[in-house]
Amino acid sequence: MKKQLEAAQETLGRLEQKLDRLEDPTYGLSALHGELTQSRLKIQEAVQRGTADLRDENRELRCRQDRLISELHETRSEFQQLLDLADVLHAAAAHCPPQDGTPGDSPADARNEPPAEAPEPAAREPEPAPATTAASPHTEPHTNQQAETMDHTEPQPESGDDNQGREQDHALKKAIEDAYRGVPAPTPAQVSEARPEDPKVTHGVLLLKAAGVASAQLVAHRDTWEWISGLTVDHCHFRTPPVVQDVEQGRIQTVLSGRSLIALLIELWNTRHNAAPLNIDWAMATTAYDRIATELTKVVGQGETIRIILDDGLPGSGEQVARDE
Repeated sequence: MKKQLEAAQETLGRLEQKLDRLEDPTYGLSALHGELTQSRLKIQEAVQRGTADLRDENRELRCRQDRLISELHETRSEFQQLLDLADVLHAAAAHCPPQDGTPGDSPADARNEPPAEAPEPAAREPEPAPATTAASPHTEPHTNQQAETMDHTEPQPESGDDNQGREQDHALKKAIEDAYRGVPAPTPAQVSEARPEDPKVTHGVLLLKAAGVASAQLVAHRDTWEWISGLTVDHCHFRTPPVVQDVEQGRIQTVLSGRSLIALLIELWNTRHNAAPLNIDWAMATTAYDRIATELTKVVGQGETIRIILDDGLPGSGEQVARDE
């Protein structure tokens, strides 16, 4: 029993030493707390310094960005001014009358021309007075130049070709609108250059019908879709559909808006007329254009969604696509 008490006292003594060591301000909890506090302050200071540096860098980058944007706006305005000036110069050059190069038309020619000798009264009759437009050797050099400049700056009347082209465009628009509305064709005495059977009229009617379409479903092979999208991606009114769904046998299905359908018809029309015959672009553009034209012709304005299917390889492919949906 005595030995156990001695062992307990020894253990208590060691615990007291440890407690005293913990309470020691040099090695104890106080010292550890101080070190933690200093470490926290150092870390906080480093974070604040780094944040301040990043804030300064961001501010400098923002200032540089603002300067670049302002310089880009100034450059754009200067380019626009140059373009306007070029248009003005082009219009002035187009309306400037040609110079015939006849001697005596300009003040320089008048100054360089030697004075004519006075006719002898007894030899021949006196000549009539010279025209007022001819400049004498003593005329001020700026007088005729100013008059010539004023003549050149006067508004020139429109040429007959411009009026004729405008009239043709107006006749074509009227023929397309009449054909779209179902207005009866004019009598032979009233037929203009833009006849209802003109391919341009048919193309214009398709564009007007496409303008009234909200959405059109397109089913084609992915390769065909890549060709179509690559053909129309540069058109300002074509919008790439947000969803292009994969279906069986490498086909895709997507939805085009009426605006994108108009752009597609325009690009197909241009490609069909510009591509060489027996060419792949000509073949694909002609087939796609005729398929869209067939579907648009069926539209009667009752709100149905048209389906453009470019798949003739398998029988009943259209029904299969409908079942896939």
